[in-house]
Amino acid sequence: MKLRIKGDSLRLRIAPSEMARLLESGRVEETIHFGAGRDESLTYALEHASNAGSLGVRYQPARVTVVLSSVEARDWARGDAVGVYGAVEVGAARLEIAVEKDWACLDKSAAENRDTFPNPSPGANC
Repeated sequence: MKLRIKGDSLRLRIAPSEMARLLESGRVEETIHFGAGRDESLTYALEHASNAGSLGVRYQPARVTVVLSSVEARDWARGDAVGVYGAVEVGAARLEIAVEKDWACLDKSAAENRDTFPNPSPGANC
């Protein structure tokens, strides 16, 4: 799973194997380590829940989780939609959230595009 943070926006990109794990277990997560200490990492996750409404986010120190409704996650996985998009009011700010399928890059090799969704735009580069 790829994470992109820019200003008040958060984007997750999900590979096909991660999509399968998300649907099977309800959650996928990754951790990035910045040092040896337990408090020197960031865990980011995507999960779905039957009681979730629209796209949302939960934050705890060193942990951020984007939450989809189970229906939304299944529909997105089965459909042609690139992603699920929304925004969450966080105090005086607005956090834009995008959760997208990770497409194959047309200017990369098959090995570099392993575990990606087929690119729907032939001729377009990443």
